[in-house]
Amino acid sequence: MAARTAPPTVRALLGRPDLELRIIAPGRADRLDAPVRWVHSTDLVDPTPFLSDGMVLLTTGTQFGDAAEPVYRAYVDRLVHRGVVGLGFGTEVVREGVPPGLVRAAERAGLPLFEVPYRVPFIAVARANAEAIAAEAFARRTWALAAQRAISLAALRPDGLGATVAELSRQLETWIGLFDAGGSLTREHPHGSVSSDLTARISDEVTAMIRRGASTASVEVAGERIALQALGPVGAARGALAITGGELDREGRDVLTAVIAMAGLALEQQRSLSRARRLLRTGVLQFLLAGERGRALSAATELWGDLPQAPLRVAVLDAGPGTDGLVEWLEVRVGDQRGAVFFGFDRDDLVLVTEAADADTIRMLTHRFHGPVGLSLPVGDEDLADGLAQARSARERAGDGVHTFDAIADRGMREALRSPDARAIAGARLAPLVDHDARERTDLVRTVRTWLTHDARIDEAARALGVHRHTVRARVAHAGTLLGTDLSTFSARADLWSALLATDP
Repeated sequence: MAARTAPPTVRALLGRPDLELRIIAPGRADRLDAPVRWVHSTDLVDPTPFLSDGMVLLTTGTQFGDAAEPVYRAYVDRLVHRGVVGLGFGTEVVREGVPPGLVRAAERAGLPLFEVPYRVPFIAVARANAEAIAAEAFARRTWALAAQRAISLAALRPDGLGATVAELSRQLETWIGLFDAGGSLTREHPHGSVSSDLTARISDEVTAMIRRGASTASVEVAGERIALQALGPVGAARGALAITGGELDREGRDVLTAVIAMAGLALEQQRSLSRARRLLRTGVLQFLLAGERGRALSAATELWGDLPQAPLRVAVLDAGPGTDGLVEWLEVRVGDQRGAVFFGFDRDDLVLVTEAADADTIRMLTHRFHGPVGLSLPVGDEDLADGLAQARSARERAGDGVHTFDAIADRGMREALRSPDARAIAGARLAPLVDHDARERTDLVRTVRTWLTHDARIDEAARALGVHRHTVRARVAHAGTLLGTDLSTFSARADLWSALLATDP
C-alpha cells in the first residue's frame, strides 16, 4: 500500500546504526519482518502473563543464573508461544556476552536474538520503536488524507464512478472491480489483470451476497482473498466493490469507506439520471424511426451532438437486467465518438445506430454483451424502421454474438418462412387438410405439395404420385374446398406453397 515509512520491525531496529544492535540468531524471516507493537524489558523467569503478541522483549539475564540448557529452551518456548517476535540481551550488565544455551534455544525456536551493548540503554531501543510506530501512523494518516482528496477529485471527472474506482485501485495498489446488482462486472482497474474465470466466480459471490441482503463479505476464490462491499441501501444494494489483497489497515478502511459512500450516492443518482436519459433516447429514436431526422437532431444535439450519417446500420439486443454496465459503456462511447454512434430504446430492446463503416463499435459491443445481437443491412435515414425490422429478424436466428441480416437475405424468402411466427400461421392454415388426412386416411397434404412442386401440372403430379390424373384433380379440388380458397389462382397457390414451406422440418 502506498505512502509507508519503514515499518517498526525487528529488522528495522537492527538496521538503526545509532542503536548498535548485533544479531546473534537471525530467527525466522516472518518474525524479523513482523510489526513490533512495543518493546518491553524484564528479567522475570516467566514474563508471558504481562506480554502481548508482536512484542520485543529485552533482558539482562539475571533470571538465568547458572541455568542448564532445558531452562533456556523452556524460557524461549514460552516467549514464542506468547507471540514474542524478538529477544534482545543486554550484555556486560550481569554477564559478559550472550549465554550459548540461550543462543541455541533461540536458533532452535526460530526466534530472532540480538545483543544490546552496555552503552545502549534499553529505553533507547524502546524509544526508537515508539518513534517508528508514530512515524508510520503519521505517514498513514497523511496518505489517507491525500488518497481521499485524490479520489474526491477523480469523482468530479466525466465518468466519475469509473475514475473513482481507478483511483482507489492506484491508492490501495490492488485490483478493484465494480459489479452491478445483477453481478455483472461494469468497471475494473487495472483492466484485464484478473482472469475472466476469477471474475465470473467473484460475480457469483457478489450475487449471493446481495441476495442475502448482506453489506460485506470476505471470500477466498481460487486461493485469492477477496473483500466484497455492497453499495447502496442495506437490503437493496445497487452493486458491490470487490477488492483483492486481503485485509486493509485502519487508514485503508477509512479511504474505502469514503469511496463506498461516494459510489453508493453516485449509483443512486445514476439510477435516476439513467431513467431520464432512457426516456430522452427513446423519444429521439422514435423520431428517427419515423423518418423525422430534423426533429431528432434538435432534441439530441444539446446532449449528444450530431447523429450518425447515412448509410447506417442498426443493431438490436435485449435491454433486460444485467445490461446496465453495457449502457454505461455505450454512454462513454457516444461521448468519445460524438455524432458517430447513437443508441436508444424501443420496447424491451436496446437499439444501436452506427455509421455503416463503423465495424469497431459492433465488434467491441459483442465483447461486452454475450447474448444474441441482430444487425441490419446498410440503410438510409428514411429506411431506419426497415433496418430495425431487419435487425430483429436477424436476432431471432442468432446464438450468442452478432447475426447479420445479410445472411438471411442471401438465403432468400424460404429462410424467412422458418420463423416461429410463420410456422404457427402455416400450421393453422394447413390444419383442415392435416385433420382430414388423419380422420379419413386421405393424402391431401402430400398431393397438393406434389402438385405445386410440379408447377400445378396435373399429369406430372399424377405420375410422381403413381395415381390417375383424375384422382389428383379431385384431391386438389377437395383441398380447395376444405381451405375455403380457389386454388386456380396464383395468389392462393402461393399462399398454400408458403404454408407448406414454413412447416418443412
